[in-house]
Amino acid sequence: MSTILRTLRNLRRVGFKDAAHQMQNIGDTKAGTLIGMDKYGNKYFENLEEELPLRTRWVDYKDKEYDASQIEPGWHAWMSYLVDKPPSADPILQRQVREWEPKTHRPVLTLGRSAYKPYSTTKPKYAAWTPVAAPRQ
Repeated sequence: MSTILRTLRNLRRVGFKDAAHQMQNIGDTKAGTLIGMDKYGNKYFENLEEELPLRTRWVDYKDKEYDASQIEPGWHAWMSYLVDKPPSADPILQRQVREWEPKTHRPVLTLGRSAYKPYSTTKPKYAAWTPVAAPRQ
């Protein structure tokens, strides 16, 4: 969380619309340079002057409901400070579309209603007890 002066300074830099978008999505206002975009439409930013260490890089997700699986592997390495150059500037990390890769993003369904639920054929060791109340007389 930032101070009031820092929030007002970032509000002046990025504008009211982007500051409101940042407060809604990440809960903080940040001003930085746009480093690049990936094929999903996510925007990657960096600010080395004013941010705390290891908080200088952030992503602005395209979708309102986002998860970390929407970040490509090259951008994930840059976001995690594993590499210094972003994939758009590093020739080793230039991402070519391979034929075995999926063409569209499929979200991770671990926390959703479509999550995998195992089915068991074994009899449970205990049964749930339902109390039966006798009628009053």
